[in-house]
Amino acid sequence: MGQSLVKNYIHLVFSTKYREALIYPPYEAELHNYLGSICKELECQPIKIGGYHDHVHILCMLSKKIALMKLLEELKSHSSKWIKTKDVRLKNFYWQDGYGAFSVKPSEVDRVIAYIANQHEHHRKKTFQEEYRAFLLKYNVAYDERYVWE
Repeated sequence: MGQSLVKNYIHLVFSTKYREALIYPPYEAELHNYLGSICKELECQPIKIGGYHDHVHILCMLSKKIALMKLLEELKSHSSKWIKTKDVRLKNFYWQDGYGAFSVKPSEVDRVIAYIANQHEHHRKKTFQEEYRAFLLKYNVAYDERYVWE
């Protein structure tokens, strides 16, 4: 085969360290745009980015030129440095070490876009921990509760 053809939709989820509510409304949209610019720079076309006060969701196309771990490393390191410059209250902003990365079938993309777009409404009823456990259950991911939230 002479050509490498790839189409991997990835839904990324990661939270602030200790799930602190540090994604303040004045910076939330700007943070999402900044994360999108990092994705674009790494040729991981962003489709939808959203979240809530303590976490983000990113739906993007994973480039064939970058490992998933490298994408997350770049997203987290650059965005945490960037957001610290926005407000003195954010000087201790850090992302949690771990993350969730879930493959999305092309037929499910519109549903995931709607889900990400509706995060504020969604989190009126469900915490991030409840949401994340539901993802792990849906995708049949084995985990140890003692280590998921560190």
